[in-house]
Amino acid sequence: MSEPDLGASGPRLTHVRSDGSAHMVDVSAKPITGRSASAAGRVLLSGTAVAALRSGNVPKGDALAVARIAGIQAAKRTPDLVPLAHPIAVHAVEVDLRVVDDGVEIAATVRTADRTGIEMEALTSVSVAALALVDMVKAVDKHARITDIRVTAKSGGRSGDWTAP
Repeated sequence: MSEPDLGASGPRLTHVRSDGSAHMVDVSAKPITGRSASAAGRVLLSGTAVAALRSGNVPKGDALAVARIAGIQAAKRTPDLVPLAHPIAVHAVEVDLRVVDDGVEIAATVRTADRTGIEMEALTSVSVAALALVDMVKAVDKHARITDIRVTAKSGGRSGDWTAP
């Protein structure tokens, strides 16, 4: 991938052609390197839903296990969901869910050895884990809210390592 053009009109977006149409960037000439990305998010829940999760009494079953598996599966399906995401060999996915007083904190880390970053896979993992959790608890909490999904860290590739403050 070439560097964005920093001409007088500002940076040129790498996924946009000169005529304004979107396209997938050619990464075939980039070296394969080890990469990882982490993302996090939250599902805000009622006290009743938090109590049901803590006691294992969610009517649909083990909501945290279902959300964890959904997050793992989602990371592997990212290019099917995000149009310009490259198919990447996903080598590892870790999804952790922690019940807290106001809901559930979700964190995911995805690893690969490939030609492009894996941030979208980490974000997709957290997003779908959150969706699965909401689906599992909706009978207990119809007002569950997904919030604060963001990349928290990345490593590898030309731009190097980064961690959110």
